[in-house]
Amino acid sequence: MRPLLIALLVLLGSVSRALAGEVALTIKNHRFEPAELEVPAGQSFTLNVSNQDASPEEFESDDLDIEKVIPGGRSAVIKVGPLDAGRYEFYGEYHEDSARGVIVAK
Repeated sequence: MRPLLIALLVLLGSVSRALAGEVALTIKNHRFEPAELEVPAGQSFTLNVSNQDASPEEFESDDLDIEKVIPGGRSAVIKVGPLDAGRYEFYGEYHEDSARGVIVAK
């Protein structure tokens, strides 16, 4: 019963963070996970980016006019929005061939 309770609390914590406007993004093996993020249109949010690789990566988006270098093994907080409904591409400047993603505002 205890593992089930712990799993439920973790899930509720994730849901409350999403409702509070926090979105998690991970860099692992020079890729963004998840590669597609869905957010509510018209609302600002905080993007919490965790770089699990040993090397730095730059979160960059021409659509959002954001550039942020995240050292290996570190995290960064990026304020975004509010966004109009649409698709906003982002990529990793240092591994542009594999580190790609999109934010979808609905």
